[in-house]
Amino acid sequence: MKFINSSAFVIALPLLACVNAFLSADGPVVRQGLIDKAVSYLHNVGQSADGSFSSKTGPGVTGLVVAGLLSVDVPAHHPLVAKSLTYLESTRHEDGGLYAPKSTHANYETCLAIMAFSKANQNGKYTELIRAAELFVKKQQWDEGEGIQSDDVAYGGAGYGSKSRPDLSNTTFLIDALRSAGVSEKDEAIQRALTFVSRCQNLESAYNRTEFASKINDGGFYYTPAAGGDSMAGKNENGGLRSYASMTYAGLKSMIFAGVDREDFRVKAAKKFLYNNYSVTSNPGMGSSGLYYYQHTMAKALDALGEKEFNTKDGPRDWNSELLSQLAVAQQQNGSWINPDARWMEGDPNLVTGYVLLTLAFLK
Repeated sequence: MKFINSSAFVIALPLLACVNAFLSADGPVVRQGLIDKAVSYLHNVGQSADGSFSSKTGPGVTGLVVAGLLSVDVPAHHPLVAKSLTYLESTRHEDGGLYAPKSTHANYETCLAIMAFSKANQNGKYTELIRAAELFVKKQQWDEGEGIQSDDVAYGGAGYGSKSRPDLSNTTFLIDALRSAGVSEKDEAIQRALTFVSRCQNLESAYNRTEFASKINDGGFYYTPAAGGDSMAGKNENGGLRSYASMTYAGLKSMIFAGVDREDFRVKAAKKFLYNNYSVTSNPGMGSSGLYYYQHTMAKALDALGEKEFNTKDGPRDWNSELLSQLAVAQQQNGSWINPDARWMEGDPNLVTGYVLLTLAFLK
């Protein structure tokens, strides 16, 4: 198959039909072709001499890319991966965190490093490093250690230090990191995080008594109820925080990873929002912004649900092949992916290619 160098998000319907027909017969071959080209790009273009990727923004992108490479079965001893792991080790601090000096994103950077080292931890090589990093991110969580009680809307969340409040994106990375390190879903830190996650849902219940819970009540999720509340999709006329799909998939998978039953009303409410807002070509509620973050979160959430097809208002959708089709036509000639909408750093092909590798891990 000849890959199309395209900066467009939406696949023309005739082209999509052709790609889907091809994938139905050769999906695994196409997937491996995408991976091979991405590895070539990362090795020949993306990686710096010290093993990092986009290190001017800190080590977070490197952690994400390495986690992505390992997720699609590029081995830890591969020169590309080994060099990056050495770089990530160099970011370790005495407190156990893995982050840039004076970083305001230490939780985010350490969580991504945990995900990378957990996937590379052959024969216990990184066990001590992972355990120290695990303790570090737990200390970063907003809880009693910061004088926060369970009735505070910030309780259980994780965030960027620069923002002085937790958010759902950082909290879902915290849960992902802890679970990838083998932490039980019953662990106190994960259950505290679930408290915060539940309060990010537009759903009034015993789990969510925030001021925003009933203002929209559509079952979707938004960025944070803390520090006055914030949704990247804005507010409605009565001050409700609008739901959007990337945070809804993030909330959905976080609930599942924290042990919430798939028949729980919170899970069903999230699925209902996504039933009405299904797309592989845009981030519903946000358009092109955060598209690749959205796609990787979508794939991880739907895989966690264990549903081969996802029921939507337009009928059952084979999300696996549809995502693969979209990624196949969006890959650049050099093997990378990039979002013309550069918001949230998606103008960085290293970051976006890392997101895509994490997505491809679930497209089999």
